[in-house]
Amino acid sequence: MLVDAAETVLLPRLHQVSAGQKADGSLITEADLLLQQHLTTALAEINPDMPVLGEELSAEVQQVMLDSAEHGVWCLDPLDGTRNFACGFPVFAISLALIRDGEVELGLVYDPLRRESFSAAKGRGAWLNGEPLSAQVEASLASALALIDFKRLPVELAQKLVISAPYPSQRSIGSGALDWCWLAAGRVQVYLHGRQHLWDYAAGQLILTEAGGQAVSLQGEPVFINQLQTRSIVAGCNAAVFAEWAEWLGINRQN
Repeated sequence: MLVDAAETVLLPRLHQVSAGQKADGSLITEADLLLQQHLTTALAEINPDMPVLGEELSAEVQQVMLDSAEHGVWCLDPLDGTRNFACGFPVFAISLALIRDGEVELGLVYDPLRRESFSAAKGRGAWLNGEPLSAQVEASLASALALIDFKRLPVELAQKLVISAPYPSQRSIGSGALDWCWLAAGRVQVYLHGRQHLWDYAAGQLILTEAGGQAVSLQGEPVFINQLQTRSIVAGCNAAVFAEWAEWLGINRQN
């Protein structure tokens, strides 16, 4: 389904982008809206009783869906990395999660340019193109490649990282969903993001944790709390490097 949507709706518009601006200053393209419509229709055919909480809906509608879905809710980001897509920067994805009874049960992230399909089912594991996915690579904070989104961090923390980072190098790719997946694949070892929406992290967090990675908020709380409020992210590709990273950041994990 995600592959079909990418091939028929998204990629044909990659170099013919018509973009506007939302109230929060972020971009929106024709592809965002058409993908959401396409996937909402496809998901309704699978289960008409399960609503689709899409990024491009109003916050009021999103909250009602999250609060009142008896059979669960699909959480959809039709185009994660819209600015990348609009600029032709080749890093963006479709992200879809199934939330039921206050938990993420299924996570799917599709990268159409690399034809990489990341998936996870709660308690059953994570996969990349159908092959088992494990984040358990040899890693230490001193040798880690970090994914850091500086612009959404507290100023003092961002300055500390610029001046005295505990890792040798960092990147920022502009797609929250793929951040999680690349961490789960061991391509990077630690991750920090100051603010993500539910549709940014729901699928990716499940993929990472099912692959053996760990994540909390900057306050040491679980990232997923089944609410629309934005969440900060501190994550590592395995327990050892996560513990080093959390200690350096001064985070006490809360359950």
